[in-house]
Amino acid sequence: MAPAGEKKNILKRLDAGEVVIGDGGFVFALEKRGYVKAGPWTPEAAAEHPEAVRQLHREFLRAGSNVMQTFTFYASDDKLENRGQTLSFTGRQINEAACDLAREVANEGDALVAGGVSQTPAYLSGKTEEEVKAIFIKQIDVFVQKNVDFLIAEVCRKLKHFLLESADIVGINCHFDPETCVKTVKLMKEGVEKAGLKAHYMSQPLAFHTPDCGCQGFIDLPEFPFGLEPRILTRMDMHKYAREAYNAGIRYIGGCCGFEPYHIRALAEELEAERGCLPAGSEKHGSWGSGLSLHTKPWVRARARRDYWEKLKPASGRPFCPSMSTPDSWGVTKGHADLMQQKEATSKEQLEALFDKASQGH
Repeated sequence: MAPAGEKKNILKRLDAGEVVIGDGGFVFALEKRGYVKAGPWTPEAAAEHPEAVRQLHREFLRAGSNVMQTFTFYASDDKLENRGQTLSFTGRQINEAACDLAREVANEGDALVAGGVSQTPAYLSGKTEEEVKAIFIKQIDVFVQKNVDFLIAEVCRKLKHFLLESADIVGINCHFDPETCVKTVKLMKEGVEKAGLKAHYMSQPLAFHTPDCGCQGFIDLPEFPFGLEPRILTRMDMHKYAREAYNAGIRYIGGCCGFEPYHIRALAEELEAERGCLPAGSEKHGSWGSGLSLHTKPWVRARARRDYWEKLKPASGRPFCPSMSTPDSWGVTKGHADLMQQKEATSKEQLEALFDKASQGH
């Protein structure tokens, strides 16, 4: 799809060797701000509270993001009406509003708009391929009509077939921390090159440390979703992630759940030399704590140096908390009865059955 105005499209930027900085996690950020409901995680805020979505886009743009991803995760009709949800907006209205907001803010800078094609509960409920595709097509039709610059699709397929058929950029999104995601993209890159194919690579991990999660990622951790804060990556962790991703050959570097604008700013600052610029948000941020030289207290001024922050081992301040958790592992996957979508609200009896299952160790 053609980009708006005279902006270079995503492939021209990557073909030229540019580093593209993605944005962060809208679902978690807006839940914390009171605009998204934890549980369904649906994006009706794009239509209900456009000012909140617009502001978060602007914060990511100011932090250095080159891409405004539409806030359309779970914006499919089957998800919007799942388990008793009653909303005033249709999936189409939400997708349209999200595209308009992303384009409005993207036009305030040199950013592109990416349409986010999200997963759907219809797939996990065992619906037919035709039924699932029909849901995707409804969302993609809006993206085409709104002329987004490119699509980001959350899919899982054999990589070789995927590259041959449609993908120009491949990578990892969400559920795992930067260390895991960068390692995984390295494996993907090795496989692509071994097959004699070419692609650009992207990484959009969590902003949470997840060394102890199961195969389904952070949703298996007992802290998900309301106790994850102790796991948040610091801005110094983000510098490390940006450098490791770049060294691995990844040129589209962003984030997903947990990523706030200051995390994105850290990515942009780490790659200042490679990108040839700093974001507007760095005007109020001294690199590696240099602004602390202005602090009143001398021991804080002594922290105005890179080596201090690179060597720091942050404490949690929680003396009785473990460093690791035991992830839940229920063995529930596509087609399981517990994953079946329903329009009715989850009943008291259904919840009690789940509570019993959890208390008995599944």
